[in-house]
Amino acid sequence: MPVTMAADRLETLITHIFRHTACDDEEAALIAHYLVDSDLAGHDSHGVMRTYRYIIGLEAGAMVAGRTIKVVSENSAFAILDGDCGIGHPIAKQAVEFSLKRAQDNGCYIVALRNTGHIGRVGSWAQIAAEAGYVSIHFVNARGSVLVAPFGGMERRFSTAPFCVGVPRPDKPPIILDFATSIVAEGKVMIAAKGGKPLPAGALIDSDGRLTTDPEALYGEEGPDAPPRQRTGKGSIRAFGDHKGSGLALMCELLGGALTGNRTTGRPDESFANGMLSIYLSVEAFDDKGGFAVDVAEFVNFVTSSKPVDPGKSVLVPGDPERAMADERRANGITITDEVWESIQIAANKVGISTSEFMEVAGRPRR
Repeated sequence: MPVTMAADRLETLITHIFRHTACDDEEAALIAHYLVDSDLAGHDSHGVMRTYRYIIGLEAGAMVAGRTIKVVSENSAFAILDGDCGIGHPIAKQAVEFSLKRAQDNGCYIVALRNTGHIGRVGSWAQIAAEAGYVSIHFVNARGSVLVAPFGGMERRFSTAPFCVGVPRPDKPPIILDFATSIVAEGKVMIAAKGGKPLPAGALIDSDGRLTTDPEALYGEEGPDAPPRQRTGKGSIRAFGDHKGSGLALMCELLGGALTGNRTTGRPDESFANGMLSIYLSVEAFDDKGGFAVDVAEFVNFVTSSKPVDPGKSVLVPGDPERAMADERRANGITITDEVWESIQIAANKVGISTSEFMEVAGRPRR
């Protein structure tokens, strides 16, 4: 049966696991915080289900604990940063903080980040910027993770290539638009493969060009936790919105991959790394007449005042569903499928945590 845990208890458990790796206490806590934060927001694809993959990545040296960003070059307008194969969450947070500090000087800044481990939910980084009063725009690619077929094709050519924009609102939560340019993020295929929410119709295309929802088309019988080169699935995830999503994915690869120096996907023997091109704009610097907040509020009200198709639901703006889900899960706990729970236990065992210790730290969650 699925396990349900309070968010703070789950965060304590995941922190405990990463403390048994080369991560120090601060890094372990940061990783756990952002994994659980993704689950709270309803983005389970970027949540604690990734614990096992991260532990395997650390063991294999695919990402390394304790790394800090390296400044390849910088000036008053932009910087090129290298993640030095560090764990993605701490590296991405460092990159955002670096960018915002420099954006204070001239109202905007551009940062090209490359060679970092999985950076998690990109909306987390847009949230930090928005809370500091900055609009941010992010183009992301995932070198070594060729999963998505272009419009009109059936073979893999793109990563899931996320795109994100964050817009601050005074006295209200920011508007955060954050999505993969594929119909579903790869993590959602992982969830379906682990007994979670089924995929939407036509999310995948098999090697014969037939639409399917079977995760085996992507991973083969080995499943999502097998190393990429051991998976036998020959199918692909489809780009969302036909040519529009496919075109945006191409741009994310070119800007988040090629321009940052992370390189685009599809190269022989490439290792995994996220690349991210980020643009930060100070609302205070741009808003010379002081009308930005008023315009945002009025336009959001105009949009959400549209008569809903479903009388029982409201018209929402980006970020609303995540906040509603977070409220519900803080109140009632985060539910984890049997398969994901088992993978977290295996990850704990791999780093030397006994099953009895694991269950004690977990507080013997309810089923």
